Amino acid sequence: MTELVTLDAYGTLIEPTTLKIQRFLPATIERVWAYLTESDLRRRWLAAGEMEMKAGSPFEFVWRNDELTDPPGERPSGFAEEHRMQSRIVELDPPRKLVIAWGANGDGEVSFELEPRGAGVLLTLTHRRLPDRNVMLKVAAGWHMHLDILVARAADTGTEPFWDGWSRLHGEYDERLPA
Repeated sequence: MTELVTLDAYGTLIEPTTLKIQRFLPATIERVWAYLTESDLRRRWLAAGEMEMKAGSPFEFVWRNDELTDPPGERPSGFAEEHRMQSRIVELDPPRKLVIAWGANGDGEVSFELEPRGAGVLLTLTHRRLPDRNVMLKVAAGWHMHLDILVARAADTGTEPFWDGWSRLHGEYDERLPA
């Protein structure tokens, strides 16, 4: 249980355009891998979308953040009920590493690395090539909230409403991340 105490809940910039965030999940590596790669499980904490488990394979993420928590909280203006994004698998090493292109052009990249630790798994998410501070704040708050929901799903506990948490975290990251 020391992992829970020593991990910083907030993401940090490890390079000017690279966000790293970690979570300890009380589950097996196979279970966490399923939450990353199986659409029915992934939609419960992030976004739906079938993935062919092969490097280079395209897929589509479908976000419906209003469905992640009950109640969903108040969605900020400018956010739709549904958001879609084309992507592809860049690298695959089941059940330890998944790297995806972020967006159809692959302008960004997100890696999920899993490492067994005691009775659970340390998940390290790294989002590379964030284009500007505005996007960085949205992405940092989003990943933070989505990962909190993933931990809650793995631990079979509840979490705060998605949009309320996202809005709170957006403000906190605005104070934490360099201008």
